[in-house]
Amino acid sequence: MASLEALVVTILWSSSYVIIKLGLEEVPPLLFSGLRYSVASVVLIGFVLSQGRYRKQIVSKEKTWWGIIAVYGVIFVAFTQGAHYVALSLLPAITESMLLNLTPVIVLLMGIIFLDETPTKGQLLLIFIGLVGILIYFFPLNLPLVQVIGLFVAIGELVANALSSLLGRKINRDCIDHPVVITSLSMGIGSVVLLLSGIILEGMVPISPISLVYILWLAIINTAFAFTLWNRAMRVLRAVDVSLINSTMLPQIVVLSVLFLGEMPDILDWVGLVLFALSIALIQISQAKRKGAVKD
Repeated sequence: MASLEALVVTILWSSSYVIIKLGLEEVPPLLFSGLRYSVASVVLIGFVLSQGRYRKQIVSKEKTWWGIIAVYGVIFVAFTQGAHYVALSLLPAITESMLLNLTPVIVLLMGIIFLDETPTKGQLLLIFIGLVGILIYFFPLNLPLVQVIGLFVAIGELVANALSSLLGRKINRDCIDHPVVITSLSMGIGSVVLLLSGIILEGMVPISPISLVYILWLAIINTAFAFTLWNRAMRVLRAVDVSLINSTMLPQIVVLSVLFLGEMPDILDWVGLVLFALSIALIQISQAKRKGAVKD
């Protein structure tokens, strides 16, 4: 049951790419993402405050703790999600998803510096195969200027996402607080920064009924509900199971983008995508097994 719940969450998250691309036709990226995460954080914070056991975890927290949560929120929501929406406004969904899926590789490499974790020879080989897949996907490199800009934005998103992953791992490892408390509060802080940035840089635009549906669906279903369901599944699933389920997202996004966005990779693109997806999946699985072995 937990595996099915986690798979449902990945489908919801994958569908976000399609919904975001459709919503970006009317709402600018920073404002769109700011509205989504502001609504989602209100829902999650409301849930946290309604639970006595969670309220107790918030009371009497030191300034240092709030500072760490604020930094995490700004990196995880304001920077990462803001860049995610901007990149999707400039790049095809498949391309943006492929670049974002490099996160495990960046985390693995950053782990050498920050966590004193050395990749195995097998992981280094998989990284090489993944990079070959990327080169095949982008060959020949002849992109319009708007997509070149999108690539730089996506790289910034990738770095921010990797940093937030490392910081999130450290926070969850060092704190006894429930993940929903950390996520809701950090999202609340980050979403305010993101929404204000959107209003200042892009201005307010009229929100049509369909755009409102997109925002509310992404906020309530694909964020608040999906996170709650995912968190429940994580209590049962092994790290290897989680990695396997996570690795299905890129294929899901590719299929959804072909069906609903009209994106159509050519033969060379498919070869690159398959090589890349397999290498990233195997890297995630090997990391999960390695962590499991350390815990044992």
